[in-house]
Order: sequence, then structure tokens, then C-alpha cells
Amino acid sequence: MNLDYIVREPENITSTTPILFMLHGYGSNEQDLFSFRETLPNDWIIVSFRAPRDTQFEGYSWFDINFNEPENFMDVSQAKESLNSALESILKVINHYGLTESNVHLCGFSQGGILCYALALKYPELFNKIACMSSYPEEKILDGIVKDKKKLERLRFFVSHGTDDAVIPLEWGRKAADLLYDLSCYFTFREYMSGHGVNQKNYMDLMEFFSK
Repeated sequence: MNLDYIVREPENITSTTPILFMLHGYGSNEQDLFSFRETLPNDWIIVSFRAPRDTQFEGYSWFDINFNEPENFMDVSQAKESLNSALESILKVINHYGLTESNVHLCGFSQGGILCYALALKYPELFNKIACMSSYPEEKILDGIVKDKKKLERLRFFVSHGTDDAVIPLEWGRKAADLLYDLSCYFTFREYMSGHGVNQKNYMDLMEFFSK
């Protein structure tokens, strides 16, 4: 399935133009993270996807969630379907722009971040910088991840979480540090005095990560 998306293009696009793909959280839409474009590098292509499933109040989701059953927090088959759709759409966009030598980056919030972990660790040869905010690595969709340190060494992760997150507990978010450490990935893990969101300090650190 091809995902809908919005895009900001730089003036000049070559085979080496960097591209950043954004995956929003549950109940949101493609406009959400796209607001970050104002402070992202001007020479990047910025693509923000809309998740394929409708939610209440005119939002979208990558998969259904059940807050009453932590064990069945996510609909795994829907998540895997969205993962495949995201990968397919990413490859189509890369191909469309002829980005044969480009650095490809990911930025995901909450549900979108969960998918970003899976995309990066299953297909590390595709990506470079990955930002996962207010999310966690979900084992149920991390089957078959790459564990070859040589293949993972190109990845750079920025992981952030609010200390008062009432949607995805901080403990879940901290699992990312354990996983990435075990895989010998390069990562920065930061906690912020905030809830399920991105505060000013978090935002500034995120922009610094992408500007390096």
C-alpha cells in the first residue's frame, strides 16, 4: 500500500541529497512532525507520511492499541502491515528522486517511533540517522532484526522520552538503551521533564542531532 505524504523539496536535488522520513504518532497526522521542517537543514528533502488507519477525531494510526491490556498493547498484524507499507513507500520515494547515494534518515514519535526502530534494525543498510521520541522497541515486530555489528555501525540513534509520560512508560522507553547497547549501535538516550510530547529542550537536542 502506498502511503499518502507531504514533502518539502530543496532548490536542488541530486543523487546525494539527504532525505528525512517522518512517522507521526497515534491519532495525529502528517502535518504534526512536518512542522519541524523550519529548523531542519534546507538542503534536505523532508517527507512526512500519513498513517493508513483512521482513528476518532479525524486522526490516523499505524495500528490499533489497547490501553486496557498491556500484554496486547498493539495489534501486531496491523503493525507489520504498516511496517511493510512504510518500507515500500520509502523505497518508492527514494527511487522517484533518484537518491542513489543519499543519506536516508528517520524521525518517529510514539507509534511512529516504534516503527522506526523496526525499520532501522531490519534494514540498516538503508538508513543513517534515526530519531525515536516517546516510543519503545516492540519485540513483537523486531523478529529477524540484523545483529551483524558491521552492518549496524552506520546507524546513529537519538532516543528521547519524557519522565512523566503517561502513555508509554519511561521504563518501556529505557528498553531502547539496553537493546541498542547490546547490538553495539551508536546512540544517545535522553530523558526530559515532560509528558508524552516533545518539550523545547528535547526539540533543540533533536535539531542538533540532525544538523551534525
